[in-house]
Formats: sequence, structure tokens, C-alpha cells
Amino acid sequence: MPLSNSQYDELTRGYNARQLDNQHELEKRVAAIYAKDARLARIDDEIAGTSVAQAKKLIDGDEDAIADLKAHLALLREEKNNILQKLGYKPDALQLHYNCPDCKDTGYIDGRRCHCFVQAAIDLIYTQSNIKEILQEENFSAFSYDYYSDGMIDEKTGLSSLESARHAVMTCRKFISDFDLTFENLCFYGEAGVGKTFLSNCVAKELLDLGHSVIYFTAFQLFDIFEKNTFDRNSDAILAHQNIFDCDLLIIDDLGTELANSFTISKLFLCLNERMLHKKSTLISTNLNMEDLSAVYSERICSRIFSSYTMIRLFGDDIRLKKKLERLQ
Repeated sequence: MPLSNSQYDELTRGYNARQLDNQHELEKRVAAIYAKDARLARIDDEIAGTSVAQAKKLIDGDEDAIADLKAHLALLREEKNNILQKLGYKPDALQLHYNCPDCKDTGYIDGRRCHCFVQAAIDLIYTQSNIKEILQEENFSAFSYDYYSDGMIDEKTGLSSLESARHAVMTCRKFISDFDLTFENLCFYGEAGVGKTFLSNCVAKELLDLGHSVIYFTAFQLFDIFEKNTFDRNSDAILAHQNIFDCDLLIIDDLGTELANSFTISKLFLCLNERMLHKKSTLISTNLNMEDLSAVYSERICSRIFSSYTMIRLFGDDIRLKKKLERLQ
């Protein structure tokens, strides 16, 4: 994820602050636990001393003594865990806890940027904290089939609104589970208020939780970045433009609400085509049906979408309106 020097420094300061906070939390937690049972402090001191003795014996080549020391360490750790369990703590309560166990809050794994650093860069560049707040409410745990009717039938497919929603969720969950194994793209289409954005957010949260980089844009925001990159060429626009092509999943919400012209159509083709060439997944949601998409966008774009995206139609009553009425009641 390309960053300017100032952005990189800001992220680095964040990781340093996180390490200090975690260390302070450990110190407070250790003091509180030791106060409940002083034996734990003595065990930790003995474990430290025994480990040093073990290292010395290892250097001296005394294999018999090493075995005895290892056995003694095992007994000490077992006693420690038993005490912690009786106090209601987990075995790692006296260990340092990390926000990201994979990189231990350094931002790097074997010299490469950790997934948490990549997403932190995205959040910094696009200020997506508001999206993360939305994802706390719009996720699979909060998804409800109650808003979809079993009596509303699609004449083309013969499926009900409820059956279509269940199929959409099943397809999304498979997309998530296979994300690291196969390359796939999704396109949600249907009228406004039928859950397309909500379902997009469900996918975003799951992949973010799995450590993938996800960028969410409305169509208007996406084309605004393309425009600034083309005509302004400032550093922020250049970085933002590059990250659109590099992220693991790009979500383009409300495609078709932008003012479609030769510029937006050419940029959309470039975006979709480049991500396909590099096997980077894209999720599109649109209020347009397949016929409208063909009328608004070029044949090349529609060909890419219809042939390379799993098309998922959602239909039914306006869920936003239903929720609004529920709040008023």
C-alpha cells in the first residue's frame, strides 16, 4: 500500500503507542493478579531463574541436568496455570497481549508488512473509521430474513424474495470461505432498499476480520478519485488511485448513481479490467438491472461484469422504509 513519508511516520507512531499501551496494561494486570496470590510472583521468579540455569547447563553440555530442569519448569508452569484458573484467569493472563498476534504489533512479519498494517494504511488514506462503525451494526450477525417475503415471487426465476435472500447469503459466505483459494467477483443488483449495501458490508466485515484489505467506495467517491488523479495529480490522489488497484477487495456501491460519460466509463473499464488481470476481487452493487447496465455502460464493461461476476439479484419491499416504520411505532 503506497504511503507518503508523513503517513508512514503516523502509522509507525501508532504502532509504537500501541506497544506501550499493551505493556502498561500488562504491568497493571500483573500487579493486580500478584496481589491476589503472592505465590504467582514467586513462581515467575523461579521460572526465570530455572530458565537461566537451563541455558547454562545447555552450554556446558550437561544433558541429564537439562532434562531435570525441563521437568521442574513443567511443574512450575502447571502450578501457575492451576492458580490462575482458580482465580478466574486464562493461562496467558500474565503474558503480553497484542492487538495483532500475527505481527505482535510491530506491523511486520519477516520483513513484510502485516495485514494489519495494510488495512491501517487504507483506513488512514480513506478515513474509513465511519465504515468500521457501520460494520459493527451491519454484519451477518445482524442480518435478518424477516424483511424478505416468502410470497413475493420473481417470475423469471420462480424464487421468492426470501429464497433469493437466502441464496445471496449462501453465495457470499462461500465467496468469503474461498477467498484465498479462488478468484471471484460479485455483483448485487436490484431496486433500492432491498439489502445490497447491507450484504456488501457483511462481506467487508468478514474479510477484514480475516486480515484482508478492503476498500469501500460509493461510485461517486470512486470516480472523484479517478478525476483528481487524472487532472490534479497531487500526492494524495496518486496514492489513493494506486491503492484502488492493490487492495484485496474493492467494493463499489451504488454503481449507476454517478453521471455516466466517456470519462467515467473508460475509468470503470480500466479499474475492472486491471483488477481482473491481477486477480483482485471486486464487489459491485447497483440499482440497475442487467438491461439498464447494458444501456448505460459500454459493451466491454458489461461483458466483463456478466461473464466474470457472480450476478445476485435481491428484490422485495424497501427494508429501509420498513425499519423506519418500525422505529415510529
